[in-house]
Amino acid sequence: MREEKEGRNRGRDFLLKQDIDGDKGRVASTGNTPALRERERERERERERKERRRQKSGSRQQLGQTIHRGWSVALEMSHIPVLTFVTLILALMQSEGVIPGAPYGDWSESDLQPTIQKLMKGYNRYLRPNFNGGPVEIGMSLDIASIDAISEINMDYTATIFLRQRWRDSRLVFPGNESVSVDGRLVSLLWIPDTFIPDSKRSFLHDVTVENRLIRIFSNGTVLYALRITATIACNMDLTKYPMDRQVCTLQLESWGYNLQDVMFYWTRGNDSVKGLETLRLAQYSVESHYTTVTQAIYETGLYPKLVLHFALRRNVLFFILETYVPSILLVVLSWVSFWISQSSVPARTCIGVTTVLTMTTLMMGARTSLPNANCFIKAIDVYLGICFTFIFGALLEYAVAHFCTMQHQTIGHLQRDLQEFDESSGNGAIHLVSSSHPSQLMELDPTQQEEVDQSAGSEGEPVPRPQGKGCGLGSVKEAFRKADAVFSVENPHNIDRHARTVFPLSFLIVNILYWLYYLFH
Repeated sequence: MREEKEGRNRGRDFLLKQDIDGDKGRVASTGNTPALRERERERERERERKERRRQKSGSRQQLGQTIHRGWSVALEMSHIPVLTFVTLILALMQSEGVIPGAPYGDWSESDLQPTIQKLMKGYNRYLRPNFNGGPVEIGMSLDIASIDAISEINMDYTATIFLRQRWRDSRLVFPGNESVSVDGRLVSLLWIPDTFIPDSKRSFLHDVTVENRLIRIFSNGTVLYALRITATIACNMDLTKYPMDRQVCTLQLESWGYNLQDVMFYWTRGNDSVKGLETLRLAQYSVESHYTTVTQAIYETGLYPKLVLHFALRRNVLFFILETYVPSILLVVLSWVSFWISQSSVPARTCIGVTTVLTMTTLMMGARTSLPNANCFIKAIDVYLGICFTFIFGALLEYAVAHFCTMQHQTIGHLQRDLQEFDESSGNGAIHLVSSSHPSQLMELDPTQQEEVDQSAGSEGEPVPRPQGKGCGLGSVKEAFRKADAVFSVENPHNIDRHARTVFPLSFLIVNILYWLYYLFH
């Protein structure tokens, strides 16, 4: 086939030479006129068009031959996967020159430096280094430029990082001991790892004023690839101790398509591979510690390399002390002022109680605006605000109880005075019911008259007449009121306020000590 092609090319060259010789003879015989020169240029353009058409047809024939050769190889090696077959087809097409400009992407040979032009000659960016050998070892390091926002509602954080990756490509070895810095736009000419962040919600590569990429090739074939990324990454948070919580977030790096048989990830300097966390200044957090781990991601399609950065964030509680805890404590203390106000001042004490309850409710609602509405989280700040609300509401109930006892005491006192006045108006206070000469008639006698009646009845030898019916005296009524007063009333209602002045502050102090000990040291 190649011999036939060469024969056809020699025949075309011979005919083209004859045409040129004939034209030259005609020009020599007739003279060099403008019309002849125009016809000569037209013939030259026609020959160029024919030559381009022949080149295109030759490229199509060569493409068909390449695909036919690829199919032949695939039939001979039927166990090759489809992806590998496509890669081989691209490599054959590129090596045969079927794809114009394929070795350099959008770049022509004149745009490349001489050293890069030599390195890119025959380079196939679709195949990883050590394609037929072991996995490519890729070292990584990070610089945390900033952590812009940490959201408890969305449970994520936004960070800007400088990601650096290093690997060795034996196809890029060149003599000397220097390194070559390449424009970041030439990344399309090289094979690069398919690293991604699995927990990323949103991310983008900075492109002002150009794409923030760096490619540096060393003489031993080592490639340094650095880029600047801003990503919003998920972070599972435990808010049970909010705002005295400590959160551990992660930054994970994985390979998307290459498994452990193709690539291996490692931290270039262990824990020192991550820089910038020590100098970060965050609004609500401070970075306590960080460490790195090397693991693997298990998916249905296989095992993939994975690097994880763990960093612990401690929330600064001072802001919440000034914003929430101190106002709630002052509201509780304000509710105790009613204990020193007279119980007769009903509007004053009621106004203080209702105002503190409403203000505490508003403070509780404001403290939850920046938190997720999840029922599974009972946070430390919710517990404290609930304690304060209980004490404020208890102070309001204390006045209600004290006022009720005072009113009851006054009612019983009035009733006792009325009974005493009635007793004084009827004699010594004893009422006896005796039988008279008329059975239907009852007489009221004082004790002296009763004694004389009894003596006279005894001297005559007649039995003392018994009262008809059960006796009902004023003494029994007074005794019943006395017992009810002892059971249902307080001897001195003003002692309720007096005891509340001591019990409420002492109880609140004990609860605060237990609260802070539990959430700070548990």
